[in-house]
Amino acid sequence: MHRVALVEDHERLAEMIKAALARSGIETDIFPDAAAALYALARFEFALLVLDRGLPDGDGIKLLRRLRASGATLPCLMLTARDAIHDRIEGLESGADDYLTKPFSMEELVARVRSLMRRPSAMAPLTPDFAGLTVDPERACMGCEGEWVSLSPSELQIILRMVSAGGNVVRHAQLEHAAWGLHDDVTPNALDVALHRLRKKLSAIDAGIKIVNVRGIGYQLQKDV
Repeated sequence: MHRVALVEDHERLAEMIKAALARSGIETDIFPDAAAALYALARFEFALLVLDRGLPDGDGIKLLRRLRASGATLPCLMLTARDAIHDRIEGLESGADDYLTKPFSMEELVARVRSLMRRPSAMAPLTPDFAGLTVDPERACMGCEGEWVSLSPSELQIILRMVSAGGNVVRHAQLEHAAWGLHDDVTPNALDVALHRLRKKLSAIDAGIKIVNVRGIGYQLQKDV
């Protein structure tokens, strides 16, 4: 997954950061305050948190400490107008992985984000698999016993999210967020269409895995028996 949660109340700066990351193939969801960010971070998965320290409803450090206390391990790049050494130390000790002082160049921010997103995670194997099905995020494809099929960006994110769940149910909203983020312009049946295509592709490579609809909740992967 290459989706960033950006917590920044300065609307123009947030849009500039989102555009700069988009040019590097990184999708971004913007949250204007800590409350909105906490709501989304508790319900959806992100690859990285870009967090402004000065928020309208509190200090970004308090938000980060709360996330770390809850067990959240996603990398965090903290943005701040404070450049004193003790401020930087406080930010890093609160759980930030990197620290960028305003004003900054968009090129440097993108470089910092890409660096953090390249760090290996003990929770996410490079080639996720489920019951013999392997997903290759770099090549945007999935395969089983030597048979491979390409995936669209949305299909890739959906199957990655389902594989990472290890056979557990993934809610509709979580799959939609993985594929398209928090966009209002996603059509109501977009997820159904993407899942239909994934089912056909799983059949094409004879994966022996089915996508099961758990009515009213979401979807899960099951081994065909």
